[in-house]
Amino acid sequence: MISKNSIVFLIIILSSFTSFSQEKFTLSGTITDHKNNETLIGVNIYIPSLKIGTTTNEYGFYSLTVPAGEQQIEISYVGYQSIQQTINLNQNTKNNFSLNEGGEELQEVVITDNKGKANIKSPEMSTNKLSIATIKKMPVVLGEVDVLKSILLLPGVTNAGEGASGFNVRGGGADQNLILLDEATIFNSSHVFGFFSVFNPDAIKDLKLYKGGIPARYGGRASSVLDIYQKDGSSKDFHMNGGIGLISSRLLAEGPLVKDKGSFLIGGRASYAHLFLKLSEDNKDNAAYFYDLNTKLSYKVNDNNSLYLSGYFGRDVFSINKSFSNTYGNATLNLRWNHLFSDKLFSNLSLIYSDYYYGLDLDFVGFKWDSGIKNYNIKYDFKHYISDKFKLNYGLSGIYYEFNPGTIKPTGEASGINPDQLDKKYAFEPSVYLDAESQVSKKITIAYGLRYSLFYRLGSSTVNYYANNNPVVFNTNTEIYEKGKPTSTAYFGKNKVIQDYNNLEPRFAISYQLNDDQSFKASYNRMAQYLQLISNTSSPTPLDVWMPSDKYIKPQIADQIALGYFRNLNNGAYSLEVETYYKKIQNRLDYIDGADLIANDAIEQVILNGQMRAYGLEVMFKKNEGKFNGWISYTLSKSEQQTPGRTPEETGINNGQWYSSAYDKTHNLAITSAYNLNDKWSFGANFALQSGQPVTYPNSQYEYLGIKVPNYGLRNENRLPAYHHLDVSATLTSRKNKNRNWKGEWVFSIYNLYNRQNAASINFRQNVDSGANEAVKTSIFGIVPAVSYNFKF
Repeated sequence: MISKNSIVFLIIILSSFTSFSQEKFTLSGTITDHKNNETLIGVNIYIPSLKIGTTTNEYGFYSLTVPAGEQQIEISYVGYQSIQQTINLNQNTKNNFSLNEGGEELQEVVITDNKGKANIKSPEMSTNKLSIATIKKMPVVLGEVDVLKSILLLPGVTNAGEGASGFNVRGGGADQNLILLDEATIFNSSHVFGFFSVFNPDAIKDLKLYKGGIPARYGGRASSVLDIYQKDGSSKDFHMNGGIGLISSRLLAEGPLVKDKGSFLIGGRASYAHLFLKLSEDNKDNAAYFYDLNTKLSYKVNDNNSLYLSGYFGRDVFSINKSFSNTYGNATLNLRWNHLFSDKLFSNLSLIYSDYYYGLDLDFVGFKWDSGIKNYNIKYDFKHYISDKFKLNYGLSGIYYEFNPGTIKPTGEASGINPDQLDKKYAFEPSVYLDAESQVSKKITIAYGLRYSLFYRLGSSTVNYYANNNPVVFNTNTEIYEKGKPTSTAYFGKNKVIQDYNNLEPRFAISYQLNDDQSFKASYNRMAQYLQLISNTSSPTPLDVWMPSDKYIKPQIADQIALGYFRNLNNGAYSLEVETYYKKIQNRLDYIDGADLIANDAIEQVILNGQMRAYGLEVMFKKNEGKFNGWISYTLSKSEQQTPGRTPEETGINNGQWYSSAYDKTHNLAITSAYNLNDKWSFGANFALQSGQPVTYPNSQYEYLGIKVPNYGLRNENRLPAYHHLDVSATLTSRKNKNRNWKGEWVFSIYNLYNRQNAASINFRQNVDSGANEAVKTSIFGIVPAVSYNFKF
């Protein structure tokens, strides 16, 4: 490990890049929304004459050290009016700014239009940030605004099919995405099996997706990080807003606890489509609905200390004729303390709880099954603004996991049978990290860091041991994989270490600025993922079970490099981003044919460790201003897996050759646009086109006892038909909104305008009349019109 003295020496050397020939002072403060004191994340603070700047952190704080004297400062943020102000620095100064959405002029402040330019100077790349205002203008299925559906329009991001849960980034699996809501892990991001996401757009403040070049403060997943923060709530005035739709409705309230110091936010959503089922005699005992609750309390103790308490709770309920009931969902809680040690050192201490629960009640067979995963996380992060050219982030965390693969409880007539508890599993994941950003010259800025992570698989648990350490055996006579038989078992008591791992995870990014409008960037990151989602479907389902790495399930290790070219055109009116990447992942799981994953207490007997690789080219062209704006994104990519045998007798999956992963999409084109006709009408449209996802089709059939049985070919050597659809929307805003407290708008949308019958799946069955096998396509959506009414007061 790196010694403490080495770190201090490194800081001193890197700090020497800064020139001390001129007296300097620090300008720091917080930037908020003028209407409600909501802190703003990622606001740009820039001094043109010095060509230096910074951005606000996750809590709206900034710090910038500049030469003494009179300086002109520019502050810009997408969706808000930019400001220019002259400040005379003769001492360290705290200066808080409030940004306006409107165009009203402020005293001694010059307001200019802010454009969504590409970030040329920063080494940050492979990231996308979407404002909630942009997301709400996008037409979506069933009229419900959806955060996750919006990121599918970004380059390098796809889904696993229509109505499928999760998302795939740069050829990775949905389980390889770290999804954070106010720093708490969300293990299942979907409602109603993927039709909606768990994120209430009214409660969301900021969304940022990291596809590569991931900072060292993030860890635990192999492909991406989706970092989402909830609003703090208004500390000025009480407000309510919400929406009423055909499928669901939502309502959010926010207001001050103590004027200008403390605030609260509480928001809820619920669907009610299942109520219409009860109008039918055949469906009166069926149900399919969701509900969720977002909460947050914020309190500014003084200029140097703030407290936050945020939480989320959501549930989905699905039942059929009172004989089958399924309940699942997330719950999170996070208590945070922001402390400002000085105008250059900001800290955040978080205590986080996250729980994903899955319950299944099968009355017709007489048992109830509960499963899930819980984690308890403590983390302490520091942001150190050492100079105008050198910034340092560092911190540590510790996560304790509790895994419940399944508790089976007999019910009804079977209640006399003893309950069965599958072996619970426990783990501990500590980590430390150091991240730095340094401006080496006027043209070159670098970011680099190191994360050191450890993982301990803990008892109490029983571990199986196998001959030659092979839980999966290849039978040369039948040419199939078979489950191995344990040669012995061992019991490990509570908190006894069963298996441990440790990994160094370096991160590096560099930006070379050709001029003020264009730059080249490159990045590398290594990520270690110690949790595995046990699933043999391309789209995660609520039934899937999370498992810790152990003796047989090894941690996934991902290495990714990316190169990019970024350019602003016509003074930022347009921007172009081009990136190419290559990613390789060790220890990616796949499953033997016919693997049984449900209630399996020896899951190692049906899994195989392989490797994965993905590479591609991404292009994004944006129009950033004017009545008509939007973007076009295109991705050309390949995602493959290889699962070779471990012995000369084993051939592995697909004879040990590379094969398409379930998330491989060769082509991915997305076009999104918005047009503001006037202050009354605005319009939006999205078009998506993707290659069909890989599937396995039968290539022959044989007859057994008069039944024609399909014989399937190599894994994932076929594809579903191409996936595409066009969605449109129109928003009607009353002109009376300007003169009254109650503001409302009508949103009319059509999903899948030309009624494309996309294939969610293709199954094969025997035709009852001809006796021959036939292919049957399942489509979820045709054309779907929707209308919703949104309001606020």
